[in-house]
Amino acid sequence: MARLAQTAGLTDVQQEILATVRDFVDKEIIPVATGLEHRDEYPQAIVDGLKELGLFGLMIPEEYGGLGESLLTYALCVEEIARGWMSVSGIINTHFIVAYMLKQHGTPEQRDHFLPRMAAGEIRGAFSMSEPGLGSDVSAITSKAVRDGDEYVLNGQKMWLTNGGTSSLVAVLVRSDEGHPEGTAPHKSMTTFLVEKEPGFGEVRPGLTIPGKIEKMGYKGVDTTEMIMDGLRVPADRVLGGVTGRGFYQMMDGVEVGRVNVAARGCGVAQRAFELGVRYAQQRHTFGKPIAHHQAIQFKLAEMATKVEAAHAMMVNAARKKDSGERNDLEAGMAKYLASEYCKEVVEDAFRIHGGYGFSKEYEIERLYREAPMLLIGEGTAEIQKMIIGRRLLEEYRFQG
Repeated sequence: MARLAQTAGLTDVQQEILATVRDFVDKEIIPVATGLEHRDEYPQAIVDGLKELGLFGLMIPEEYGGLGESLLTYALCVEEIARGWMSVSGIINTHFIVAYMLKQHGTPEQRDHFLPRMAAGEIRGAFSMSEPGLGSDVSAITSKAVRDGDEYVLNGQKMWLTNGGTSSLVAVLVRSDEGHPEGTAPHKSMTTFLVEKEPGFGEVRPGLTIPGKIEKMGYKGVDTTEMIMDGLRVPADRVLGGVTGRGFYQMMDGVEVGRVNVAARGCGVAQRAFELGVRYAQQRHTFGKPIAHHQAIQFKLAEMATKVEAAHAMMVNAARKKDSGERNDLEAGMAKYLASEYCKEVVEDAFRIHGGYGFSKEYEIERLYREAPMLLIGEGTAEIQKMIIGRRLLEEYRFQG
C-alpha cells in the first residue's frame, strides 16, 4: 500500500530502515505466516532474519552496539511487521520493553552487562506484571521478594508472559516490603528484578519453572506462558536501578512504550486487512460486475481506509510525544484504544467482504480475524485505557471554580 498510512518528516535513514523492513515482510513473512500460524510454529527463520537486520538493537544506543533509533522508528517497523504477521511483532515487543527499561532505569553495570548482548539478539527479553488473579489491577500483585543477605528470595506465580519460553531475561515485578513500612501504598512497595534464565520449558533455573505454552485461539507461533517462582534466589545487584520500591514506575514507563507498540500492531493488522479486502472486492464478481463497484462495498472500503489513516496518525503522535521526552500516557492510551478498536472493525469488514470464503482457512483474513481480539486486551483493556484517558483529561481541564 503506497497511499495509506504515510508518515511525514522522516529522515533518509528512517525511510531506508522502513523500506528494508517492508521488503523483508513482503518476501520473508507474508508468504509463510499463515502456514506457520496454523501449525503454531515458532518462526525461527524469521527471527534469525530480524537479528541479521539488527532490529533487536533498533532502540538500543549505539554505545551498546544498537542502532540508537527513536520510538517512532521502532513503532513504524512494528507496524510493517504486524502487517505481515502480528505474532512476530510480539516477539520483539517484550524484548524492546526490557531494553528500554534498562536504558532508562538500569544501573551503569546493568546496562553494560545486558544491552550489548540484547542489541545483538543474543539475549531475548520478556517482562512480567500480571498474575492469575489480578489482570490489569497491578496493585494487587501478591508475588513477593524477601531479602536474605546479598540475595532476594522470590515466590509467586506470574501469568501471560509473551516470550516466556524463548527469552533468557525476564523483568519481573513483585512486592518487596523491605524498607517500606506497613501502610505504604502498594505501588510504592514494588520492585523490578532482572531474572536471567535458560530458554525453554520446565525448570529453567533453580526455583524458576516455565510451564508449557498456553493454547490460544490466535496470536500463535509466539510462546505465551506462566512463570512459577518457588524459592528463586536473585542477587541484590539484579534489582533494576539498584533501589527497591521503584518497580511500579519503571514498569509503567515501559508499558507506555508497549502501548505505542500495540497501537502500531493494530495499525499494521488493519492495513493488511484493508489490502486483502480491497483486492478481493476487485476480484469477486456478483450481478455482472466486481463487488467493488457496488456502492455498499465502496462505503465499507471508505470507512476502512479512514480508520486505518486515523489510527496511524494517533500512533505516530504518541510515539513522537514519547521521543520528545514529554509525558505521553494520554496519547499512548488514546492511540492504543483507537487503533485496537479500529483494527477489530476493519478486520471484520474485510472478513465480511470475503463472504463465505473469509471463513475458510485457505484465506489469510481468517487468521487476522482470530488475531485482532488480542489487541483489545494486550497492554491493558479498552476500559483501562479509557480510565487513564479520563483521569488525564480531568488533570488537563481541571475546573477552577
